Amino acid sequence: MHWLEQRPDDAMAGAFDTIAPQPLVTIDAAAFRNAMSRLGAAVHVITTAGAAGRGGLTATAICSVSDAPPTLLVCLNRRSQAAPVLQQNGAFCVNTLAAADAAIADLFAGRTGVPREERFALGEWTTLATGCPVLASAVVAFDCRTIDVKAVGSHNVIFGVVEAVRLGQDEASLVYHNRGYKQV
Repeated sequence: MHWLEQRPDDAMAGAFDTIAPQPLVTIDAAAFRNAMSRLGAAVHVITTAGAAGRGGLTATAICSVSDAPPTLLVCLNRRSQAAPVLQQNGAFCVNTLAAADAAIADLFAGRTGVPREERFALGEWTTLATGCPVLASAVVAFDCRTIDVKAVGSHNVIFGVVEAVRLGQDEASLVYHNRGYKQV
């Protein structure tokens, strides 16, 4: 039996069920976005390649899930043009950007109007295990195979097992804080 088939589903039972009283009482979406802008977060370019084509997007909602097996998650708005491509390909690479890569962050955020495939003209790209684009200047790149997707609100939470990692130069990372780029 493959290890993916041995996942302890019973341990996850109820993990994504709403446990708060119904109906949920929340703050205004604009107030939430404003508050979240105060949280500094590393800037990543999430790339994918496969039968559905090549694509990428800029994201900050990334985190480690487990080291056994090495797993991380990416939160992706379902309205993103890259969302269906990433889901169909079943693989992605998290490229953590260096401080000097703000132009690449803007490009993959769609701020420049450059079409999806042409975005890879900026920067030097290679591949690892999954065939997804890996940015040569990335501080670190996590090459992942999608193992699960959960819909939460307007986003998909995409879980990926890390098949390969590439450590880049030990240099400052690009961080997004208070609606602007900073270096850490």
